[in-house]
Amino acid sequence: MRCPFCGAQETKVLDSRLVSEGAQVRRRRTCNACQERFTTFEFAELQMPKLIKNDGSRVPFDEEKLRRGIQRALEKRPVSIENIETAIIRIKETLQATGERELSSRAVGEAVMKQLQKLDQVAYVRFASVYRSFKDISEFKDEIERLENDSQESLSSHKKS
Repeated sequence: MRCPFCGAQETKVLDSRLVSEGAQVRRRRTCNACQERFTTFEFAELQMPKLIKNDGSRVPFDEEKLRRGIQRALEKRPVSIENIETAIIRIKETLQATGERELSSRAVGEAVMKQLQKLDQVAYVRFASVYRSFKDISEFKDEIERLENDSQESLSSHKKS
């Protein structure tokens, strides 16, 4: 690993830890030449499926576009960056687990909504309103009622266990 400060080739790993539920390795390193410390992240790079948009065009998966959309939905919400990154990893794993070379962009939207619902319900409704093109306040109300019903069902199933 090249030092980002002086460009030297020789660096030493001081500490390695699993992050994002084991999907990444965080390494603290020090440069043998300039003694500066820095952090690197290591993860498996897997081929993502191409996305088939609503107009039939095919585009490569864009992780940055996914990240921007999630961050926009979570703007000013109390969700940590690590939780956001974990959600992105889970979305990518969901898409890769299909084994398909091409997926509809709708599959990405549904995976995002599933993760946002777990992270923050306000962000979920924000994303859903744009993704599903809510036309009026009644569609917001319907979605919130559905969320409340899901939450109550989840609570009652936990009490039975």
